Amino acid sequence: MTNAWTDIKNTDLVVIMGGNAAEAHPCGFKWVTEAKATRGAKLIVVDPRYNRSAAVADFYAPIRQGSDIAFLMGLINYCISHDKVQWDYVKPFTNASFVVREGYAYQDGLFTGYDESKRDYNRDSWEYEIGPDGYAVVDETLQNPRCVWNLLKQHVAIYTPEMVERICGTPKDAFLKVAEMVGECSTPTKTMTSMYALGWTQHSKGAQNIRGMAMLQLILGNIGVRGGGMNALRGHSNIQGLTDLGLMSNLIPGYLNIPTQKEPDFTTYMSTRAFKPLRPNQTSYWQNYRKFFVSFMKSMYGPAATKENDWAYSYLPKLDVASYDVLRVFDMMKHGKVNLYFCQGFNPLQAFPDKGKLAAGLAKLKMLVIMDPLQTETARFWEDHGTFNKVNPADIKTEVIQLPTTCFAEDEGSLVNSGRWLQWHWPGGSPPGEAKTDIWIMAQIHLRLKELYKKEGGAFPDPIVNLNWSYKDPGEPTPEELAREMNGSVLVDVFDPADPTKKVLEAGKQLSGFGQMRDDGTTAGGCWIFSGCWTEAGNMMARRDNSDPGDAGMFLKWSFAWPANRRILYNRASCDLDGKPWDPSRKLIEWDGAKWTGYDVPDIPPTAKPRDVGPFIMNPEGTSRLWVRKMMRDGPFPVHYEPFESPVANVIAPKVRGNPVARVFPDDWKTFADIGDPNFPYAGTSYRLTEHFHYWTKNNHVNSVLQPEQFVEISEELAKDKGIALGGWVRVWSKRGELYAKAVVTKRIKPMTIDGKIVHIVGVPIHWGFVGAARKGFTANTLTPFVGDANIETPEFKAFMVNIEPSTGPVVA
Repeated sequence: MTNAWTDIKNTDLVVIMGGNAAEAHPCGFKWVTEAKATRGAKLIVVDPRYNRSAAVADFYAPIRQGSDIAFLMGLINYCISHDKVQWDYVKPFTNASFVVREGYAYQDGLFTGYDESKRDYNRDSWEYEIGPDGYAVVDETLQNPRCVWNLLKQHVAIYTPEMVERICGTPKDAFLKVAEMVGECSTPTKTMTSMYALGWTQHSKGAQNIRGMAMLQLILGNIGVRGGGMNALRGHSNIQGLTDLGLMSNLIPGYLNIPTQKEPDFTTYMSTRAFKPLRPNQTSYWQNYRKFFVSFMKSMYGPAATKENDWAYSYLPKLDVASYDVLRVFDMMKHGKVNLYFCQGFNPLQAFPDKGKLAAGLAKLKMLVIMDPLQTETARFWEDHGTFNKVNPADIKTEVIQLPTTCFAEDEGSLVNSGRWLQWHWPGGSPPGEAKTDIWIMAQIHLRLKELYKKEGGAFPDPIVNLNWSYKDPGEPTPEELAREMNGSVLVDVFDPADPTKKVLEAGKQLSGFGQMRDDGTTAGGCWIFSGCWTEAGNMMARRDNSDPGDAGMFLKWSFAWPANRRILYNRASCDLDGKPWDPSRKLIEWDGAKWTGYDVPDIPPTAKPRDVGPFIMNPEGTSRLWVRKMMRDGPFPVHYEPFESPVANVIAPKVRGNPVARVFPDDWKTFADIGDPNFPYAGTSYRLTEHFHYWTKNNHVNSVLQPEQFVEISEELAKDKGIALGGWVRVWSKRGELYAKAVVTKRIKPMTIDGKIVHIVGVPIHWGFVGAARKGFTANTLTPFVGDANIETPEFKAFMVNIEPSTGPVVA
């Protein structure tokens, strides 16, 4: 979220696309209803199903799953052609005027530099033209044909309302109604907010779905303002915290990066991290990368990280591939290249794609360790549950160890919500039986590993042996200790370079924020963006003061928001070039002649003059990006690509299948249905239910009673065509597997006309499995393809092809 749940009350228009907030985020949805009640805000829902969000919307537009980019590019084309552009925002605050180097081109769905054999691009032609002064060339008149604005106009021109209808199935009049309502938010006094979730991320071009809406919001002038923004709805209790703390194979906490094999030493690593400003006077805040990195390494390795050994840089792994994401790990597992899989608080047999491939991989392991408070399908993958999980346990040699943990309501600590708020919580009960906290279990494993390495050595034991573990009780560090470590502290007295007698930081004290971090080893901090969460003033995450000056929706004294307790990112963009709010009635911050003041923490140096520094200080341009240069693998602009399984060929680029740079493992091509395959004529999609939460409330009797039996959702027209009765059993199958479920025949799903072809949609809720208190069911990922987003490898759960027929139900032994 660039903004926060509480800020949604400030909007004039809510667009829910790629999500279903009323069902999946019912508590947060109250801020949508407040905006409607107090501001007269309108709600638009664009979704394949007429869901509960649509039921309270002012306007609903149907869309075929996997076609969102065509819809979004169509909206951008509409805004450009109808001059629904906030020019006073776009010209200074985006890279519209930046000139792209010669040699760039786009044709037939592909950008320059594509190598079909590698399924990848040489992205050099996507960079800016650099002038003799070393800065990017700009054309403030927007006349240069190679400036970003003109390239964008040319790129989106094909996405006319007629083309959107042809690709998305959205009726032209419905699309134009959405476009008209969106275009009204291009004025400084009217804002729109975007709310999205896994309906956008779980595609082979998921990152570009989000990019498309971000570009639209920038054209409208709606980033950095009250009631605007790009708001990712993180539903699980600590999913936001997971990404913040770098629990991905290619990240370090605070969105720093693990080195690659091409960066064998610290100097090489840093040479590409401290981005040089691309325009005069810009900040390029990542020039502080070294401070954040060195402070992190001091937190990790303490006295073992020194200037002489480049802050223990050699201790970090060096990636030989872009990342060891879940798809790569399970592909390796299937080929016998993984011995031990340690699964903490996750249920991959249900949560990752293609259950058959996942089970085959788990069966190749020597050991599977499960840390979870509940029974999971992953822990029981080796059990024969008849048609629901047909295996022969005697054939599976994997040793499975279950370590029972506490659940969130039995723990103390912080959770990070969608709006980046770190909120401290306390245990509501005691754990049962032998359950232990995750901290205790991980500490015990670490201490035993450390002792083994000390005794037995190894190829390179240093990263384990020298790991800093200075907790009062090494066997169970406290949440408070870990939180203070994340915040960061001063290791030695620090004096002012201009006055050696003046102490500026005192040894042993907590940092007040990441601005105090240093790159000389005098500070430590586990996660720079969390710095400020536990200062000398105490636990900022435990604050519960709900005062809200100006009724702005900021609540600065409630908990702590990263970074720096800022509630709206890029909030400098809420003001014009002279620092005056675009909309005085929705003031966020403003320039008072000497400094920035207001209701939020300024996202700019407090005394930086308005015309000196751009609002997007994390970017070396100082501006936001309508054009992302070479930073995304699949293009500087979003392009409509069909899902890898689709009922029709790509009308934009008929020769291109799927996202041309999405990674597909060789074995998996044969598991995809052909484009337009008559054996799999229906478009499947997955979704969640309010009454169930992911895969674990099926262990709760009450939730299981509320949604007692697995179902799939189909239209009345498809039911009639196939002879399927309401409440009757059906078999649904893809090229990878099958499931049986009851049929919910509904008006909520309608057949769509896609490029002249009638396409029916089959909705598949994800929550059922073969363990728990609920009736046994089938994992929805039995149907889904093993392919992920081109940039972050999120699996394509939202668009795949299936067949369906009436059935007598599963055979139950």
